[in-house]
Amino acid sequence: MVKGVKKKKSERTTGDTPEPKEVDECCAPSVSESPGVDRLVESTSLMSPDELVQNEEIYEFPPASNIIVQRYEGETYNDKMHGEGVAHFQGGQVYKGVFSEGLLHGLGLYTWSDGVKYEGEFVANVPMGHGKYTWLNGSSYEGDVYNAIRHGTGTYRCADTLVLYRGQWHRGKRQGKGVIYYNQDQTSWYDGDWLGNKREGWGVRSYPSGNVYEGEWRDNSRHGAGTMRWLTLGEQHTGTWRNGVQHGQGSHFWFVKRPPGSQYLQRNQYEGDFVLGERHGRGSFSYASGEQYRGDWKKNEKHGKGKFTFTNGRSVEREFVDDHMLEVPQSGPDGPHQPPSGKPTYRMPSQGHASILGPYMELDIDFLLEELPKSRRPSELKQVEFVVFRHVTELRSIYSFYSSLGHAGSPDNLFLLSRLQYWRLLRDCKVHRHGSTLAQLDRLVPEEIVSPYTGILLPRLFSSLVSVAYHTYHQALESQTNVLAECFSRLMQDDVLPNAKNVKGFLFGSVERVGVAMSYMETCWKIYQAISEDRHTASADHALTCRQLLLMFKDLNLLDTKLTTRKLLEVIGAENPDPSNLSYCNLEQEVTFLEFFEVLLGCADVTRDEEAEEPPRSIHRFFSQLFFPAYEHRRRLDREVLDERRRQKARLRVALAEAREKARHREEELKAEEEKRRREEESGLAQSEAEEEVDGSSPLGSSTSLAPTAKREKQLTSKGGLD
Repeated sequence: MVKGVKKKKSERTTGDTPEPKEVDECCAPSVSESPGVDRLVESTSLMSPDELVQNEEIYEFPPASNIIVQRYEGETYNDKMHGEGVAHFQGGQVYKGVFSEGLLHGLGLYTWSDGVKYEGEFVANVPMGHGKYTWLNGSSYEGDVYNAIRHGTGTYRCADTLVLYRGQWHRGKRQGKGVIYYNQDQTSWYDGDWLGNKREGWGVRSYPSGNVYEGEWRDNSRHGAGTMRWLTLGEQHTGTWRNGVQHGQGSHFWFVKRPPGSQYLQRNQYEGDFVLGERHGRGSFSYASGEQYRGDWKKNEKHGKGKFTFTNGRSVEREFVDDHMLEVPQSGPDGPHQPPSGKPTYRMPSQGHASILGPYMELDIDFLLEELPKSRRPSELKQVEFVVFRHVTELRSIYSFYSSLGHAGSPDNLFLLSRLQYWRLLRDCKVHRHGSTLAQLDRLVPEEIVSPYTGILLPRLFSSLVSVAYHTYHQALESQTNVLAECFSRLMQDDVLPNAKNVKGFLFGSVERVGVAMSYMETCWKIYQAISEDRHTASADHALTCRQLLLMFKDLNLLDTKLTTRKLLEVIGAENPDPSNLSYCNLEQEVTFLEFFEVLLGCADVTRDEEAEEPPRSIHRFFSQLFFPAYEHRRRLDREVLDERRRQKARLRVALAEAREKARHREEELKAEEEKRRREEESGLAQSEAEEEVDGSSPLGSSTSLAPTAKREKQLTSKGGLD
């Protein structure tokens, strides 16, 4: 049992993480020496300070010892304590509860001499089952107990440090799944995996300021894949971590607050290599103003070879040292406009002329030219550049129009076209009706990250439309001499110019709904990615299909008398040539995130409570009351099913192991029995031979030829049971 000694264990673990220090914004003097070029602003401090060592007091259970009863009051049986009673033990401990044949067995309250109490189940003098420990200072543990220690599921409260832990325990330590709160108002907490009282595995850590880390842990530190969001600093890092700092591949965002009506993006972004919390290696930095740098980094600074792209789309490749561009290009009122002395951004090896689009607006279509005969490539490139140049005014206007969708008006209207807006442009131009899905068209340009937030500069739009044109019309125009130019002319005349700026769809088609709809886009993007992974379509060559989209609504139980399967098919095929003809809906067609998101918005219209309900209110009600709760409920059920399958597999593995062990024991027993039988037979045979030799010996002697015969007859007699 337990003796009246309270042992207090102080585990100094890295419990809470202070908020990251304020990150000073400093100028990146990469091109600031050039006249007419705005100074670029980026945040350079990425490393969070080490987590403070926090004392998480864990009161251990008193040690086990023998007990000697001094006085007993209560029921007895056969002169033994049996039933309910009160026992006073040597040393000052007292037990009040159920006894069985002289042992503490059942429910009871045990109080040590120093005031520590245990109330719960006992088995043969040992706390076992469910119970509650209470210490003098008010700390307590309530939950499963095994051999007088925390083991199973339980809740621990420390009165001194206000720490509250609720979850799984293993041999007295936090281990398994559990949530811990570090302060009284529960604004500082961790929810996830534990191993030996330390955060180990996957978990979410929320800090008092609202900053959150979600990802992998090891030895109480951020280690592995994870995302940290600094609410106070407006920053976010997603990638790999090592011992609490960024290390390896990752993406870091700096959200920049801009006044209303600003034409700039709302964040700076770095994607690339990190070493011990610093940008180091290869990476790209996209500025909120629209500029971009791709190249080498060293200790948070641009260092080495890199390519810098300005807001107007022009780019230069230069050598950088200590965040400075060694050779600054010539500049004018709107930035650099003269060709740099170094290597241009793109030029065919056999091309002996500069692009008519300018050295900073050249087409990046190597992957298309490689499909053509080598002798035709210079001519094909030149002719398609001429066609693009003829339409450059219309294309700039289209770029400006679609990049401003979803934004408030601004004086210069210099927005960066997002992937979401690019999808909308292709849908409005009806390019997807030529036999290719929007997802297939989106994958034509290589090395592109398919995300609704990915930015597309004007030169990239030119190259993308050329690739879309070739993919759409090259079979019909393959006999033409300049096939790239002919395909692009056909695309512009038949698809882009007649249809562009005529915005359709459930998202950007209505000004009154776009604001509230965009507020739900990020969560829907995460759900889209999760569903794609669940449907085994997360590879770069696949997207969600219409069939899987229908199954999602069925799994979430969103189909009812209003939102029927037919209504859902009508929403999916709203932009088909004949929306009323459901045969146009190909269930195997891939669905981009834009199409997925607009289907949800269309379903919000279908499920309106009243015809007079305003679209913003119906969108809010659909997402907050229907779609998101249904999705979370389904995910919870899936996790429970997965956990149950894991438990079944674990039980099956245990059963198989036991069966193998039994089979092994049985095999050993059979071998032992066989060996015993063999030895008995050998012993009997030896005895028979000995008796035969004794019987065959005679003072007169015997014939040697008769001895073997007598021996065989003796053996046959002993085996056959003959007299």
